[in-house]
Amino acid sequence: MNSTRHRLTPRKLLLLSKWTAARPQNREKHFLVTELFCGEDGTVLEVELQAVLSKRAQRLDWRQLQDAEQWRMGWR
Repeated sequence: MNSTRHRLTPRKLLLLSKWTAARPQNREKHFLVTELFCGEDGTVLEVELQAVLSKRAQRLDWRQLQDAEQWRMGWR
C-alpha cells in the first residue's frame, strides 16, 4: 500500500468536497461528497460520493479518500 495520504479533517472539509478517481470506471471520474454519515458521538464514519457524470451515488468509509492511489483531492 502506498504511504501517500491526503490529510483530511472530516467534519470541516468533506461535505461538498470534490474528488477525482485515480482509475475512473464507466467514465465516472469526478465525484462530489453529498452526505456525511456519523456515529452517535458525531464522528464521521462514512461519506456518500456522487458521480458528476451519471449522478450515481456510492457510500464508503471516508478514510478511503486518504489513499492517493485511489483518489485525488479536487477535480483534475
